[in-house]
Amino acid sequence: MIAAQELHTEFQFPQEADTQLSSDTDLEEPDVKNAKLGKGKGGKKGKKAPGEKGKCGAAKGAGLGRVNGHHRENGMENMTLFEVVKMGKSATQSVVDDWIESYKNDRDIALLDLINFFIQCSGCKGAVSAEMFRHMQNSEIIRKMTEEFDEDSGDYPLTMAGPLWKKFKSSFCEFIGVLVRQCQYSIIYDEYMMDTVISLLTGLSDSQVRAFRHTSTLAAMKLMTALVNVALNLSINMDNTQRQYEAERNKVMAKRANDRLELLLQKRKELQENQDEIENMMNAIFKGVFVHRYRDAIAEIRAICIEEIGVWMKMYSDAFLNDSYLKYVGWTMHDKQGEVRLKCLTALQGLYYNRELNTRLELFTSRFKDRIVSMTLDKEYDVAVQAIKLLTLVLHSSDEVLTAEDCESVYHLVYSAHRPVAVAAGEFLYKKLFSHRGPEEEGMPRRGRQSLNGNLIKTTVFFFLESELHEHGAYLVDSLWECASELLKDWESTISLLLDEPMPGEEALTDRQETALIEVMLCAVRQACECHPPVGRGTGKRVLTAKEKKTQLDDRTRITEIFAVALPLLLAKYSVDAEKVTNLLQLPQFFDLEIYTTGRLEKHLESLLRQIREVVEKHTETDVLEACSMTYHALCNEEFTIFNRVDIARSQLLDELVDKFNRLLEDFLQEGEEPDEDDAYQVLSTLKRITAFHNAHDLSKWDLFTSNYKLLNTGLQNGDMPEQIVIHAMQCTHYVILWNLAKVSEGSSNKGDMVTLRKQMRAFCLMCQRYLTSVNTTVKEQAFTILCDALMIFSHQMVSSGREQLEPLIYTPDSSLQAELLNFILDHVFIDQDDDNNSTGQTAHPAAICVCVVKMYYNDYGDIIKETMSKTRQIDKIQCAKTLILSLQQLFNEMLSDLGCNFDRSSSSFCGIKELARRFSLTFGLDQLKTREAIAMLHKDGIEFAFKEPSPQGEGNPPLNLAFLDILSEFSSKLLRQDKKTVHLYLERFMTFQMALQREDCWLPLISYRNSLQAGGDDDTMSVMSGYSSRGSSIRSKKAKPASTGKRKLPEEESSSCSTDAQVWMNREQNVQTPVMMPSPHLTSTVLRDPKKMRPEESYMGVYQHHHQTPMDYNTQVTWMLAQRQQAEARQQQERANMQYAKMRSHMQHAIRRGSGLMEDDEEPIVEDVMMSSEDRLEDLNEGMDFDTMDIDLPPSKNRRERSELKPDYFDPSSIMDDSVGIYLSIVMSTVLNIEKTI
Repeated sequence: MIAAQELHTEFQFPQEADTQLSSDTDLEEPDVKNAKLGKGKGGKKGKKAPGEKGKCGAAKGAGLGRVNGHHRENGMENMTLFEVVKMGKSATQSVVDDWIESYKNDRDIALLDLINFFIQCSGCKGAVSAEMFRHMQNSEIIRKMTEEFDEDSGDYPLTMAGPLWKKFKSSFCEFIGVLVRQCQYSIIYDEYMMDTVISLLTGLSDSQVRAFRHTSTLAAMKLMTALVNVALNLSINMDNTQRQYEAERNKVMAKRANDRLELLLQKRKELQENQDEIENMMNAIFKGVFVHRYRDAIAEIRAICIEEIGVWMKMYSDAFLNDSYLKYVGWTMHDKQGEVRLKCLTALQGLYYNRELNTRLELFTSRFKDRIVSMTLDKEYDVAVQAIKLLTLVLHSSDEVLTAEDCESVYHLVYSAHRPVAVAAGEFLYKKLFSHRGPEEEGMPRRGRQSLNGNLIKTTVFFFLESELHEHGAYLVDSLWECASELLKDWESTISLLLDEPMPGEEALTDRQETALIEVMLCAVRQACECHPPVGRGTGKRVLTAKEKKTQLDDRTRITEIFAVALPLLLAKYSVDAEKVTNLLQLPQFFDLEIYTTGRLEKHLESLLRQIREVVEKHTETDVLEACSMTYHALCNEEFTIFNRVDIARSQLLDELVDKFNRLLEDFLQEGEEPDEDDAYQVLSTLKRITAFHNAHDLSKWDLFTSNYKLLNTGLQNGDMPEQIVIHAMQCTHYVILWNLAKVSEGSSNKGDMVTLRKQMRAFCLMCQRYLTSVNTTVKEQAFTILCDALMIFSHQMVSSGREQLEPLIYTPDSSLQAELLNFILDHVFIDQDDDNNSTGQTAHPAAICVCVVKMYYNDYGDIIKETMSKTRQIDKIQCAKTLILSLQQLFNEMLSDLGCNFDRSSSSFCGIKELARRFSLTFGLDQLKTREAIAMLHKDGIEFAFKEPSPQGEGNPPLNLAFLDILSEFSSKLLRQDKKTVHLYLERFMTFQMALQREDCWLPLISYRNSLQAGGDDDTMSVMSGYSSRGSSIRSKKAKPASTGKRKLPEEESSSCSTDAQVWMNREQNVQTPVMMPSPHLTSTVLRDPKKMRPEESYMGVYQHHHQTPMDYNTQVTWMLAQRQQAEARQQQERANMQYAKMRSHMQHAIRRGSGLMEDDEEPIVEDVMMSSEDRLEDLNEGMDFDTMDIDLPPSKNRRERSELKPDYFDPSSIMDDSVGIYLSIVMSTVLNIEKTI
């Protein structure tokens, strides 16, 4: 039987009042707790434990030729179970029925078929024979299958790509579930089939081979889920039987049927026995597989365990929803892999969604709430989203669980740049602030100031103001749109709050609150009409569905009908407030202008035009004037009948402005008179209005070029022109030229217009060039900006796309203009603004300029530098890498010239170059395959540079540039494992044997670089190598096998291509490797290789070309001595491993002597299992976990590791700079080097 007879059953299914949590003692381990509460029942006699597979009933001779089960439908009689499930063409039900029929005929052969099914599903090409099945233990069978694993690929069915293999996983899981369901009434209780399967899966789950471990864990967890379902059905049947028995027994003696009572008693006894059997099976799986694999080294395996335990707790909450099992989910929320943390949250969501289960989650919530709240800032966006959704469910179940501080940590996420996070936070905010309605709110009106929505809108405004992120109003609206769109689209209530007087006793909105309400209203209108997220939250406009298009049209119509009437009133009320007016004037851009005619709203249009004219006359702020200009532009649409009415109003306004400007300018420029401040203000205000309108409207018929050019020329001659007048005159003249260019480009002008445009453009550029020498900095900046725009517009590219007629307009700057533009950059960009002496910043070497630029100008030029660097890499990755390494080499040479060849590697100059190299390496990203060739070329150039110059101190000393290898080691982490070996071989070409023996400080760069190429070569294999486990079913080797006995072999053609490539790369004269260079052998399993690993012939060997061959003088005797020393060290290491193995074996044997098996209490969980054997991959997974008692021991809510996983502040520029500074340094470095070369 599965459990030892003297042990208590692990799974005690609660009955009646036993389902409630009593106290904190419920947090004890499942085995310890249930041992206290258990009934002390032993198993039946004669049953075998999973580790003691039955030897009786061996396979018959007639069945020896069958390897796997045969499906006898659809012409697939000769297909194995694995092939049938993989194809997925037959119904799983029929496949299982065929296997059951085979099991009934000969259970050994059918069970052998099932065993081989699990072996083949793991990707193993071997098969278990009947002889092996009869005479070998599970551990021996698994060891044999491990040796017969296919060595060609690291893929196995659960990890293979393609639609066939994606479907295979679901078919595999379905097969296990159907198998248990079809066998639940008889076969699973035969004390043979389930014992054997559980024993096999338990042994495979402890394998060193990842494929075995992954597949068997998935199978075991799905088997457990199916058994939980069976146990649930048994529990229901027992309850029904008990009720029937009680009902029959309560009858009077005359009506009571004693035979029925006996039948019910017998049925209840059988159900109880079956339930005990299921409890033992589930206990064996839980203790034999789950307890160890939920902390496996592989994230996929951990995720499977957590996902399934969530299913158990939800499916059979009476048995599993207690703190003995919830603790595993709580601990695993600290997992380093986002995939596992995500499974924890989704498992908990299924529990919190059911309000009936909330009482059982109270203790868990109180202890793990802080961790869940912190996960809203998880570095993985998917995890953060699910954490917020989980908190929303917690909030939905009880308002008292989350504190105000907890809620505030979620509130600010509505401003996140990642839309799913923001939407989830918006739903949380809506549930917390808007979804609660008191009895006094039931009778409130539907619309208007006194409506429920009116109060909720004010609440939204209050939240918006308290968040102090007013520039992100569009983000707030977008976050709330999916859950509160009806509230945000209640335009009537919003307008009522702005226009209606407050009721007696009601507190009126403050000016600040009204401004925020108008901004939120504008953002909601924009969201309804554009139907896409604000800038920074979307990858682009998506295609709207038919329903969304209809909603968009309906909203736009409704917006026009409401605001066409209300907007003139709002402008009249707030006409003197620039900020409010600017936002209100943007509303007509979203109108359906046809409504003005069809809805007979012309009088409201006239009122709107009057209000806009008054706003233009009252304000001189650029934002307000440009908003008025854009409103006229939106209303002046020739497709609608209102065009003539709006065009007349616009023309009248512009005529008055231009006439006033010409009149004022004539008086302002009169000779011999000193213009007063009032005249200057009148000219400036009128010029501002004209410039704002000229941006969106063609004012060419008013000939503004002549008057503005005259104004600019006078300013140059007199030198006393107010700077704002000069700036707006330049801008207005620039608009004149652009509108004329647009007219010429459309072909609607004659040849004379092009000649005039050419003269105007050149005269204006000369005027701006003269203003570059102005005393006023603001004027110089405006002139520089306009000149750059003009040079870009009138460059050679303007004749592209069939516009050859514009060739006369091409303008090429002369040398004087180029020099003045460069001087402006040097004088106003590459300077220290806090230092009056700018000469230091200009003459500093490139590294100082790089630091200056990154520190001071990141906010202004970061996007440009980042985009330039990105485009450079897209054009040519190799040349970009060569540019980076060249810049490092030049900095290294400058350092040598300044400090000499005996410099200190701890000096600030060398450390600065090394830090720059580290930042350069960050720019290559995480996808090593995409940058593989570029990184290889970078190392090649770096190695050649390091050995290029011999030592000035003579032979025996390190090369002059050897310290550069220390800088180059910063890029070693970007190399693939096979490329590290190739680069290491290339490095050996430049080394002599004496160099390899050197250990002085001056040779440390070479040693550290070689170590960086050798380290991490087997990181991916470490994650799948198992340490010694104390369970009897694990695979162990009695003695260590030498590396030479491994099964890893390459096909002949692969081996030959590899050697050929090596000859091409290295041009080696002899195929002998120095023992000193020989890496230590590693015992690996090839099925665990990276699925994306490329074969040797696919390596970028060709990037290394032979330049010179350094002679290698090998001393045979020294070589032999070094080899002997290496072998001695290997033996010592092996002896230490054997001692550790013996120690672990003694612990295991001691546990066996105590009579414990798979059901033994997990008082001291194994921490040195498959997971803990890879400390580099998963160290401190469950920090704060007490492995001695397995009680829940909450880690600190914000420990160091947790903070490292939190997402930085979304609006903290310093955090963004820290992640991307390498990019900016690299491009600035390349730019400066090119400038130096040009000079």
